Order: sequence, then C-alpha cells, then structure tokens
Amino acid sequence: MGYEYKGERFGEERALYGLDEVRIENCRFEGEEDGESALKECGAVEAKDCFFDLRYPLWHDDSVLLDGCEMTENCRAALWYTDNISIKKSKLHGIKAVRECRGVSIEESDIVSPEFGWSASDIYFRDSTAVSEYFLMRAENIRATRLDFRGKYSFQYVKNVELDHCNLDTKDAFWHGKNITVKNSVVKGEYLAWYSENLTFINCEIIGTQPLCYCKNLKLIDCTMKATDLAFERSHVKATIRSRVDSVKNPYSGVIILPEVGEIIRDEQKAKGKVLIDPTLLKTDKTR
Repeated sequence: MGYEYKGERFGEERALYGLDEVRIENCRFEGEEDGESALKECGAVEAKDCFFDLRYPLWHDDSVLLDGCEMTENCRAALWYTDNISIKKSKLHGIKAVRECRGVSIEESDIVSPEFGWSASDIYFRDSTAVSEYFLMRAENIRATRLDFRGKYSFQYVKNVELDHCNLDTKDAFWHGKNITVKNSVVKGEYLAWYSENLTFINCEIIGTQPLCYCKNLKLIDCTMKATDLAFERSHVKATIRSRVDSVKNPYSGVIILPEVGEIIRDEQKAKGKVLIDPTLLKTDKTR
C-alpha cells in the first residue's frame, strides 16, 4: 500500500527510516530536533515540492524521484549510496550533494555544491546549472546536454563522458580523464585536460592558457582557440583548428593544422609533432 504524507514537518532522527513506497508532498524536513537521515534505507521514494534543511536525508535508497524540491546548504551529503535517482526542477545547494550513486538523471535543476558527484556512475544532466569544486571527480559514464558549469577542478579522473552544447568556466578540467567527447561547447579555463587520454573536441571554443598538455590520443575537429599559449606540450595530437593560436610548444607526435600561430616552440628532441599552416582554415562570421 505504501505511505503518503502531505504538508507535514519532520525534524526528528530517521523520521521516515526504512519505508518502502513512500510519497511526500509539500513536506518540510527541518526543526530544532536537528535530526539526520530522514529517508535512509527507503525504497521507491517520491518527493514533490519538499524542503530539506537537515543532513543526510537520502542514503542507501533505491529509486528516488525529486520534483520541485529544495535542499539548502544545511542539507549536507543529501544523496549517497543511492541508485536510480531522477531529479527535476530542483535546487541542490548542500555540500557533497551526490556521491557513490548510480543511475542519476538531473533535469532543469540548479546545483551549488562543492565536491558534487564524486564516484557516481551513469549520470545525466539536461538544461541545468552547476557551481562546484572538484565536480564529478572519479565519476564514470557521464552525459550532459546544455549544462552551464562554473568552478575549479572539474571532471578530474572521469571516464566515458559525452558533453554537448555545454558552457564550462573551469580550471584544470578533465585532468587524467579518459574517453571524453565534447561537442558544440565553450570551455574556458587554465591548464585544460592535462594527462588526459582519448579526449576529443568537436566544434568547440577553447579559451585559456596552457591547454591540452601531456595528452594521449587527443583530437580537435573544427575548433577555435582564444588566448591559448604554450598549447599541446608533450601531447600526442591530431588537430584541425580554425583560429589563431598564440603559441604551440613541443607536441610529441601527430599533426596540428591551423591558419595562424604566434610562435612554435621546439626545444625538446622528442617533440616530433608537425605544425602546418593553412590560412584557408580561418573561421569568420560568414563560416559560422
């Protein structure tokens, strides 16, 4: 039969612990009792238009739907060790909001959460915003469409990533990442994707100093670059770039084709990568 609660307040420890098939609507998890773990060890949780202001509400659950919910900065570590999560039109504003979860869908939501998504897998974002540090570290099987992200050290040690029409304003993104494809996106930040493997950018704009160094099997297809100096150091790269690059330094192997380069730096004998100039590649407004 399940359990249903509407318009109630829960403040005590483990208020709804261990329930199966529980639906809550317009409920508030708050109060002087300062209780933790309100919905721990539950199955088939549906929460609509609920307010969470207490710690650790959804741990070790299976099948969770959050629709129109708000988790405040006091709602720390909201979803851990939980599988099959659907989050829609919600606010996740507590630190470490998602960790070690599998099967996570986040749509039309706003994330403000340092250390979000660590060691999560099978996670999907659509039409969402995120502010975080160390975003999705060691996560796997990530897809995002129209994700607007701001913060340092994102996507480190990730595996199997597909991003499309995203805007990333970030530093040290994709370090040590593997099997990553980024399409139709803007990626702004310093020291992009060092030590990555099997990384492909397609029709992207890349902005910032010293990008794409120490990479293996790096590909750029019809990308533009801005304020990018000392690029591709010690990388194995195949690139077709449709803008000026300020400087290219010691690519180890492969071919970089671009319309203009400010400086080509070669001061290592092992750096055998080719840099070819083709002015016809220059992208103008007419070619967008």
